[in-house]
Amino acid sequence: MGLIQREIEKVGIATIGITIVREYTEKVQPPRTVFLRWPFGHPLGEPGNHPQQRAVVLEALRALYQIKEPGTIVDLPFRWRREKYDDYQPPTTAELE
Repeated sequence: MGLIQREIEKVGIATIGITIVREYTEKVQPPRTVFLRWPFGHPLGEPGNHPQQRAVVLEALRALYQIKEPGTIVDLPFRWRREKYDDYQPPTTAELE
């Protein structure tokens, strides 16, 4: 994914990757990435857990706007199957400008 991200970024389109295998991501060095310590094959979360998946996507978008240094990997704080998303605060409009 990181190789594709770099090519897309060359034409001026910002990208963000979501990874669950940090060691591969560190080797490939994509422009921007968020990392989750979750089971392989579930980068957005548990099947059918829409609040969890929404939180991951929104945090990835927040990181897209906040990461300034290429190659940065942001660790997301979510824990697999131990997190409640009722109190999750999505990014504000100001954070996504």
